Amino acid sequence: MNHKKGINLIIATAVISGFSIFINQFGVKVINSDIYTFLKNLIAGLLVVGVMLMLKERGEIKKLKTKDLRLLVLIGLIGGSVPFLLFFKGLAISGAANGSLIHKSMFLLVAVLAVIFLKEKLKKNLIIGMLLLLIGNVLILNFNAGVFLHRGDMLILLATILWAIENIISKKAIKTISPRLVAGARLLFGCMFIMVYLAITGQLNQLSQLSFSQLSWVWLTGVLLAGYVITWYSGLKYIDVSTASCLLALGLPVTIALEIFQGRVLNVFQSAGLLFLTAGFLLILFNIWKKKFIQHLPEYLATLLRR
Repeated sequence: MNHKKGINLIIATAVISGFSIFINQFGVKVINSDIYTFLKNLIAGLLVVGVMLMLKERGEIKKLKTKDLRLLVLIGLIGGSVPFLLFFKGLAISGAANGSLIHKSMFLLVAVLAVIFLKEKLKKNLIIGMLLLLIGNVLILNFNAGVFLHRGDMLILLATILWAIENIISKKAIKTISPRLVAGARLLFGCMFIMVYLAITGQLNQLSQLSFSQLSWVWLTGVLLAGYVITWYSGLKYIDVSTASCLLALGLPVTIALEIFQGRVLNVFQSAGLLFLTAGFLLILFNIWKKKFIQHLPEYLATLLRR
C-alpha cells in the first residue's frame, strides 16, 4: 500500500512539475532570476511549514538532533540554493535546448549514484525505459551537439550534479526525518544562502521594487513549488530514488501538452520523441507493477471470460 502511495505521489510531482515549467517560463521573463528564485523558494518554504503546523507536526522539529540539522543545512546548500543560481546563470548563457536536455537527463545521474551509495538495483526494464526517456528528450529538445558543453552548459551540468547528489542525501535523510521537514528545510535554508548571495551582489534592494504583477507570478510559482516538494519527498519515502527520478519524466509531456494547447506545433522529430518518452514512462510503470499484474492475471482473465 505504501509503495502504491509513493508511486501516486511521484506521479503527482511530475504533473505539478509539468505545469510549473510551463508557468515559470513566463514568470522568469518579468523579474530578475535570482530575486525570482529567492522569493518563490521562500513562499514555498513558508507554505510547507504552514502545512506542517496544520498537520500538528511541530514536534518533528523538536526531535531533530545536531547531525540531523547539519544534514538539513547541507540539503539546503546543495539542493535549495547553489544549483538554482548555477542553473539560471547557465541557462542565460547556454541554449535553452541543451540546458533543458542536461537537466532532464538528471535521472541518469541519480540512478548511477543510487546504485553506488544506496545499493539500489536497476532491473532490465527500468534500464530500457531510461534509454527510451533519454532518446525522447534528445529528439524533443532539439539537442545541438555542435555547441554542447560550453561554459553555460557546464554550469547547468554542475547544477544538475548537485541536485542529483541532494536527491541521494534526501533519500537517506527521510528515513529518520519527516519528508515535509526535509522539504521545508531545503527551501528555507536554501533561501538563507541565496540571501547572502543577493547581499554580496548588491541585489537585495530590488526586493522593495517589485510590482503587483511580478509578485503575482512569484506567488503562483511558489504555491506550485510547495506542492512539488511536498509530494516529491513524501513519495520518495516509499520508493527507490532511481525509479522516482525516472517517473518525473512525465513532467515534460505535460509541459508539451500545455504548449500545444497554446498553439505550439511539433515537428516529426519532436513527435517521435514524445512517443519515446511515453513508451519509456509506460515501461517503467510496467516494471513497477508487473509482479502485481502477473499475480492477478488469472483473476483478470476469468473476469473477461465471464463477460
